[in-house]
Amino acid sequence: MINVTRSELPELDEYVAYLTGIWKTRWLTNNGELVQELERRLVDYLRVKNLAVVANGTLALQLAFKALKLTGEVITTPFTFAATTNVLLWEGLQPVFADIDPATYNIAAPDVEERITSRTSAILAVHVYGNPCDVEALQDVATRHGLPLIYDAAHAFGVEYRGKSVLDYGDLSTVSFHATKVFQTIEGGAVITRTPEMLREIQLLRNFGIVSEEDVMVPGINAKMNEFEAAMGLCNLGRVDDECALRKSIYEKYKMALSSVPGVRFQRLVASRYNYAYMPVRFSTTAARDGVYDALVAAGIKPRKYFRLLTTQLDYWRSRGGARAGNLEKAEAVAQTILCLPIYSELAFQDVERIADVAAESARAYS
Repeated sequence: MINVTRSELPELDEYVAYLTGIWKTRWLTNNGELVQELERRLVDYLRVKNLAVVANGTLALQLAFKALKLTGEVITTPFTFAATTNVLLWEGLQPVFADIDPATYNIAAPDVEERITSRTSAILAVHVYGNPCDVEALQDVATRHGLPLIYDAAHAFGVEYRGKSVLDYGDLSTVSFHATKVFQTIEGGAVITRTPEMLREIQLLRNFGIVSEEDVMVPGINAKMNEFEAAMGLCNLGRVDDECALRKSIYEKYKMALSSVPGVRFQRLVASRYNYAYMPVRFSTTAARDGVYDALVAAGIKPRKYFRLLTTQLDYWRSRGGARAGNLEKAEAVAQTILCLPIYSELAFQDVERIADVAAESARAYS
């Protein structure tokens, strides 16, 4: 079975060399030397100023909301992974859903503005599949209404917009280093802040609010990354550019093979530097998408209908009585026709060709 993705791993000897050092120092967690080194190298690589690594991308979002002291309603997108909505609910916040741009799949700034009320405390946008949002338009809305702007950039490691890191937009950005991401630390993530003061708040919150052995300043939580994860990150950071270049060649091969198939559409990319983390393809109808999915699975290939359900369509959300949202027809249309094809750096070109051939043949049957 060819899966939709596969974790990128370094040479085992390289990772073991870091483990040998951990065994010597017995420093396993609590802001260890490798965590500190990873943070320094990520600041340089990503070209950001204020970055704190954490245990996972979900905690990164939780810390962002806590640091901003959000209450009430947060306007966000329904076309995202469940964690984006889950975290809002965990923090006692009310998601208010806006529709998306059907070309980029990202939240639409005009729809965001329509949903702002006196109860709105922030805007939470998602760079879907790592593709940058309309950052200028969203910032304009946020500034005019005096709202903090947070980016769930879980997919957007290394992505740039107009030559600037996409993580450097908004008040806070969060990124995931989960095992399935382009850059992975097994589990892990990071929070990127606009100011050093906000970075200090995040650093306090991720370590129980501890200032010293006898002083706890704020009611924080344990969101620290450990040394084993940091070691994996240090190994992978030196390889990520080569992996993204291979992903780009695979992405372009898919696009060339499928562009002439009736009803096939691709996400409009707006990044000046992209990581090619995903290979999303839209088909003409739900039946066509599902037919392609079934044909691929029958051929030993596992794509993913990512995100087949909007978060407003998840069972737990429906049981809560639904969302305060207007028309989400554009998000619904994308969700009903989207399919992510396998993409990872070690995927052989002959397999890419086979996947594209099966997808094309099945899609043509619905045209």
